[in-house]
Amino acid sequence: MHMHMRAVAESEIRDDHTWLAAFMSEAWENHPDEYAAGIAFSIDKVWNAVNDLYAAADVLDADADDSWELPIYGARPVPYSAEADPSNPPLGILEPPEVSQAAAFLARVSFDELWNVAGAKLVWIGWDEAEVRQEFLDWHRSLQGFYGRAAAAGHAVVRVVWA
Repeated sequence: MHMHMRAVAESEIRDDHTWLAAFMSEAWENHPDEYAAGIAFSIDKVWNAVNDLYAAADVLDADADDSWELPIYGARPVPYSAEADPSNPPLGILEPPEVSQAAAFLARVSFDELWNVAGAKLVWIGWDEAEVRQEFLDWHRSLQGFYGRAAAAGHAVVRVVWA
């Protein structure tokens, strides 16, 4: 399973589940090239744990906004149309202002502080803590870059979960 994200100009998006599923399917087929171009990103089945890492921001600053929710689960769901294939995956769109918020959150949050709060819960049984920490740091840096580029371009982010 993968959560696949694709930065795209908002004007190029059709708010239609069938069209968007086809668009994201084609993007997935081109993922290596799009990833290299910096307009696509994917996380394997650990995206929920990455979200748990970012949720630690709520503990660090209870008065902060909820921008920590944006990088992984923030998105407006795209409803299925009457003619949409119900086997199509769930889709969401993060509008450009929210992409900018996600980028700003990722730029300002301290990975070390997040890890100090949440890291112990994220180390899988039998895994070396330093290796797991490095894996999460790599996810964090990749998300910083992806959202930073998307925000700088004024793009939206389309999100899909492939099973």
